[in-house]
Amino acid sequence: MSFAASVLTLYPEMFPGALGLSLAGRALETGTWSLEAIQIRDFASDRHRTVDDTPAGGGAGMVMRADVLAKAIDHASPEGDLRPRLLMSPRGRPLTQARVRELAAGPGAVIVCGRFEGVDQRVIEARELEEVSIGDFILSGGEQAALVLLDAVVRLLPGVMGNAVSGEEESFENGLLEHPHYTRPQEFEGRAIPEVLISGNHKKIAAWRRAQSEALTRARRPDLFGESMIKG
Repeated sequence: MSFAASVLTLYPEMFPGALGLSLAGRALETGTWSLEAIQIRDFASDRHRTVDDTPAGGGAGMVMRADVLAKAIDHASPEGDLRPRLLMSPRGRPLTQARVRELAAGPGAVIVCGRFEGVDQRVIEARELEEVSIGDFILSGGEQAALVLLDAVVRLLPGVMGNAVSGEEESFENGLLEHPHYTRPQEFEGRAIPEVLISGNHKKIAAWRRAQSEALTRARRPDLFGESMIKG
């Protein structure tokens, strides 16, 4: 069974975007995964196809209406659909590689792309939307975040990457940032490849890479370092 993604958006023309290229694009062509972009405005009931309204209690901006969005979600994810329902939101739980792997192992995902000031809380609760964030910053909409999430997931689907092992040795897979990489030429502007990497001693190479990963993680992401030591 292929991974099926349904994206609810005000800008369906943004999809597949970059997902139509490279590894993800080839996997899309071969049916390893599928992508459906659904226009939320199609579920509005007025002639202006209105999807938003002023925030209750006052304030700046507009809020995406619960009734319109609920109809769109129900269309994309009818009763019995086992796919998780995700809402791309800066207030969501941070997306992790562990969560990406969980999604890649499942049947797909229904992804809601937020816009304006946010989404009516009632539809989040009524349709059990899992709020997901890709970082501590604000985008103009959830579409870019959805593209990032799908790219992270699709590359882990069986057969998408040429070498499956490469996906197991990347940053965050073992709780550490990835070690530095080198390739030909052996010397570049006076900088040589570390001797250990051309020694042929795989045990020493593995130890060097682990040490480099630990040093990078300690310096750049100390929040991850304690957890990685527990796992290691």
